[in-house]
Amino acid sequence: MTACIVGWAHTPFGKMDAESVESLLVKAAGGALKDAGIEAKDVDEVVLGHFNGGFSAQDFTASLVLQTSPDLRFKRATRVENACATGSAAVHQGLKSIAAKQSRIVLVCGVEQMTTTPGPEIGKNLLKCSYVKEEAAIEGGFAGIFGQIANQYFQKYGDQSDALAMIAAKNHKNGVENPYAQMRKDFGYDFCRNPSDKNPYVAGPLKRTDCSLVSDGAAAIVLADVETALRMNKAIAFRAAQHVQDFLPMSRRDILKFEGCTEAWGRALAQAGISLDDLSLVETHDCFTIAELIEYEAMGLAKPGEGARILAEGVTEKTGRLPVNPSGGLKAKGHPIGATGVSMHTMASMQLMGDAGGMQIPGARLAGIFNMGGAAVANYVSILERLR
Repeated sequence: MTACIVGWAHTPFGKMDAESVESLLVKAAGGALKDAGIEAKDVDEVVLGHFNGGFSAQDFTASLVLQTSPDLRFKRATRVENACATGSAAVHQGLKSIAAKQSRIVLVCGVEQMTTTPGPEIGKNLLKCSYVKEEAAIEGGFAGIFGQIANQYFQKYGDQSDALAMIAAKNHKNGVENPYAQMRKDFGYDFCRNPSDKNPYVAGPLKRTDCSLVSDGAAAIVLADVETALRMNKAIAFRAAQHVQDFLPMSRRDILKFEGCTEAWGRALAQAGISLDDLSLVETHDCFTIAELIEYEAMGLAKPGEGARILAEGVTEKTGRLPVNPSGGLKAKGHPIGATGVSMHTMASMQLMGDAGGMQIPGARLAGIFNMGGAAVANYVSILERLR
């Protein structure tokens, strides 16, 4: 363990017309520094996760974090991007700086503002997370890509509409207790299961309740080396941090296996010296409900094609053996791309500190995080444990 999370902040996610990328960043960064009890002058480096991809006219954004305080002027600041895993890419970059002893304290921010972009442009921007050469013509944008994945899964393992509805219902129910979530409404299984005017099909077998929300928002964490962290009010340590990158074209992979996810989880569990059974909770990347279903299998929670079984058994419910997405996940919380991975680390840290309110998993000791870019192309796993 080389670094700990010692503070965090999270803006609400949703449609934030009165905000900008800059204002969201300043709120999150300033809040995280205050929560950690750290002065801006003591920060050694800033890492920003911001996908953009056409969502913002301002495409050079690392220095916007410096608007938080004049004392951040002349600090190293870098923007990183790795599709929908951009936030975790920023977190892991901060960890590397500390591990290399280039920094003692790193401010990591993630941000996206998506809702001010017209609908058709949103689809085009998101498709940049695919292999454009082969996949850009898929109807329905990125939802169409996961619609194709769902169709293939259904063809191989049978109709999984019940399972997808159970995931959507679970995550929306959990999201009611998340004060930062964009959608705080318990829709129930029946609404999620049955197509209707309010819940139409979007792509393939995926309905509106199967798709994460277009969203604005920011989150920030402060990282410190372990020696520094142990002198602070709280210290959430990284037992593991692993990143696995797979081929971009879906044509080069068995898209139903999410093999990069499997590899990342395997490496992280080995690094932490634990098994899945040791985890108290997981925050996983449910950009679409079919993604969460396949991730159960990729992480080893279920055998291929049997993800529905663990749902039926209640394993991933808040009261189950391994609660998955007690925050409501991307499905309820929203999915501002650059902020998502940082948000996941914030939610997990809140759980381990016992500060998650209605989201709280009693006695949470170890938290796993899986953040994914593209269709299981960029795969990041973190395993967190509270030191103090």
